[in-house]
Amino acid sequence: MANVLDQLAAMTVVVADTGDIDAIRQFTPRDATTNPSLILAAAQIPSYQDLIDRSLRESRDVLGSGAGADAVVSEALDEISVIFGKEILKIVPGRVSTEVDARLSYDTEATVAKAHKLIGLYNQAGIGNERVLIKIASTWEGIKAAERLEREGIHCNLTLLFGFAQAVACAEAGVTLISPFVGRILDWFKKSTGRDHYPGAEDPGVISVTRIFNYFKTYGYRTEVMGASFRNTEEIIELAGCDLLTISPALMDQLRNSQGELQRRLNPLDHPDAEGQIHVDAERFTEMMAADPMASEKLDEGIKGFSKAIETLEAQLAHRLAELEGGAAFGHAVHEIFLLNDLDGDGCITREEWLGSDAVFAALDTDNDGRLVPEDVQGGLGAPLAISR
Repeated sequence: MANVLDQLAAMTVVVADTGDIDAIRQFTPRDATTNPSLILAAAQIPSYQDLIDRSLRESRDVLGSGAGADAVVSEALDEISVIFGKEILKIVPGRVSTEVDARLSYDTEATVAKAHKLIGLYNQAGIGNERVLIKIASTWEGIKAAERLEREGIHCNLTLLFGFAQAVACAEAGVTLISPFVGRILDWFKKSTGRDHYPGAEDPGVISVTRIFNYFKTYGYRTEVMGASFRNTEEIIELAGCDLLTISPALMDQLRNSQGELQRRLNPLDHPDAEGQIHVDAERFTEMMAADPMASEKLDEGIKGFSKAIETLEAQLAHRLAELEGGAAFGHAVHEIFLLNDLDGDGCITREEWLGSDAVFAALDTDNDGRLVPEDVQGGLGAPLAISR
């Protein structure tokens, strides 16, 4: 009998949730998804330093010697995202998701402009729109930007999706794909209820994605559903048959080493009928989000977390640019990460406090105890240890 990962891949498109090109090569998924947090984690791997350096040099060449470091770093962020994307597309046969700066999440025009720039960089490299998904946060402004981009033939992946209102608005906007965050929904409910464990079938994130999937199939929306942000393999198994699932290398490895028959849980051709169809305009979206504190809080938290990841990556790029150009380099201090994430000031960061990507937390949490101490962050980022406890 095939292992569980292979069985899953026979009924669901498996997507690698990582910026680590070697990990993608190891698991050979059809698609891959990245964001600044994942690229930040991958940037710590010495073998990728050449990609980082190339983006900084190319950005300097584009802007000229008179441009300030901030401008070069800003340009390099886009270059790095596309460079990693191009390397990934050499391995996967399908698509790569490349994320718009999360700090633009509430600005439709700026999101559209950034998407045009990113897709333009791919097109300049000879890569067609069909192989790229522009990743945008599922705010109302982000959804409206995606609606415009889809009409132009630029395909979008709407991320940081936690609520039913977001999902329905995305489907009505005709976006290509949505990424509902299973694990982060679970985090919120565990924290709010004090309940330590939810069996897979009772997992609030699993229930949310199942509801969205059945609703889309009942009413014939073309938008694909890609479950994301998993905490354990049980959540993944409960969503077998979903259009796509984006999974971290660590969880893919667990599935690959698991045996037993995998049952299809979701089926586009045989599913329970969903509730009555609704229409979501701006007013309804605002009302539904206000009535869903989990979705509202996690969306805001996610945007802040991705924004902080970008700022951290910018600091590291500025440091490296100074090194390349012979200036005085500065280090990215561990204490900055703790100032952002150690919300209760106890000297450690729990998964619930962490504002960045789940994959980065997992990469730093090498002892898998669910908490980060300064030494964990120092070891993962190679940063100077400058924090008082």
